[in-house]
Amino acid sequence: MVEEKHEKYYVPDQSIWPIIGAVALFLIAVGAGNFVIETTRDKSGYGFYTLMAGFALLLIMLTGWFKNQIDESMSGLYSAQLGRSYRQGMVWFIFSEVMFFAAFFGALFYARTISIPWLGGASNNASTNEVLWNGFEATWPLLITPADAITTGEASTKAMPWTGLPLINTAILLASSVTLHYAHVGLEKVKRTQLMVLLGATIVLGCIFVFLQVQEYVHAYVDLGLKLDSGVYGNTFFLLTGFHGMHVTLGTIILMVLFGRCWKGHFTPKDHFAFQAGSWYWHFVDVVWVMLFFFVYIL
Repeated sequence: MVEEKHEKYYVPDQSIWPIIGAVALFLIAVGAGNFVIETTRDKSGYGFYTLMAGFALLLIMLTGWFKNQIDESMSGLYSAQLGRSYRQGMVWFIFSEVMFFAAFFGALFYARTISIPWLGGASNNASTNEVLWNGFEATWPLLITPADAITTGEASTKAMPWTGLPLINTAILLASSVTLHYAHVGLEKVKRTQLMVLLGATIVLGCIFVFLQVQEYVHAYVDLGLKLDSGVYGNTFFLLTGFHGMHVTLGTIILMVLFGRCWKGHFTPKDHFAFQAGSWYWHFVDVVWVMLFFFVYIL
């Protein structure tokens, strides 16, 4: 009787990194909330420092967790079944990110196509318009906030145009998808120079995108008066673009880690799922930006 051989499935020891990551995300959430409140009310507090502490702790967590994963992979502890588990996990992770952004796009859709027309008297709601906001005009972007209506009746903010920095950033992200794709092709065809140059170019483009988005926010606050408390338009604008910017930042960090691993020769044409997963994530972020550019900036 032939003894049946079972494929090994590596189960790591208990790790402290998930707990540290949870604490980091908690600090980021609390710090961001308090920082926004302090900024809008011109008050000083610990929101900014809490936010920075959360980001620092998150960076520590990512460094430690990535190191453990890389050490396990290079030690030959992973099996084919574990590789399939990683693929399934990455697919579900990206699906959760799709749902995350779908919630914000859904809020934008609800505000633009249901709430604002309803407040403007659509669907035989003329009495609602007179009671809740007399004289309200259902237009988008909604630049006049309730505070503006009570005081001056004029808009205190301006809309962010789709030309300029947003258009440049769109071109940058689309170009980064192309460079990353051909970097992946270079890895599969053992063309090391193509891999390293194009992956490095993708990282540079990601950094430029984040830098230009910061410049866009400065322009919004200083020149346009567009802030997080600028009504539903300001809310949806900064939440969608801000969370996307965070995803680009995380994606750029992942690509930096992959660059270091490629430099050390960790990947082969047949065994490079870490690179593939990072590529999936980056292309997903690019697709989200295209949708965001269309629905937030243009329409």
